[in-house]
Amino acid sequence: MSHHDIWAVIILAGIGTYLIRLSFIVLQDYWEMPEAFKRSLRYVPPAVFSALIAPSILMRDGQLLLSPDNHRLLAALAAVVAMLLTKNILATIATGMLALWTAGWLLG
Repeated sequence: MSHHDIWAVIILAGIGTYLIRLSFIVLQDYWEMPEAFKRSLRYVPPAVFSALIAPSILMRDGQLLLSPDNHRLLAALAAVVAMLLTKNILATIATGMLALWTAGWLLG
């Protein structure tokens, strides 16, 4: 593949993505989305977030790591507990970071 082909693919993918997103804005006056579709869209952000975060927590060097040596897993569990107890995003982030730094210091 030449550089021109690569740039063409990147530009076409960008245009396609833009048009798909634009279609929801342009068509909203002419087409009513089914209620089930609207409800399902609420699950997109948590699903994408999970897909981005889970591998960085659970994988190391391409291997699944569920042992106590996994500092990120311990910090994530501490953050989940903080989230369930406080329902406060800042407390959750602070707890997760503090747990990560503490686990790295103690275990590693």
